[in-house]
Amino acid sequence: MDAFASIISNNQNKVIKVLTSVTIILSLPTLIASFYGMNLTLPMQSSNLCFVVIGALSAAVMLMAALFFKKMNWL
Repeated sequence: MDAFASIISNNQNKVIKVLTSVTIILSLPTLIASFYGMNLTLPMQSSNLCFVVIGALSAAVMLMAALFFKKMNWL
């Protein structure tokens, strides 16, 4: 019975690692977009390409975080 509980605990730890890494990866674009949703003077505020640059920055940060978690064997 103890061996079975240990196996279930190890499987649960793996699932929690994956869910945690996915949550972190998905929260990074929200963090970046929230900075640009404030009523402050921000860099590139008047630029026409601001949305594209912020989207590319968010995608790059997500990709770097995903690669980091993949390297750590969390994904």
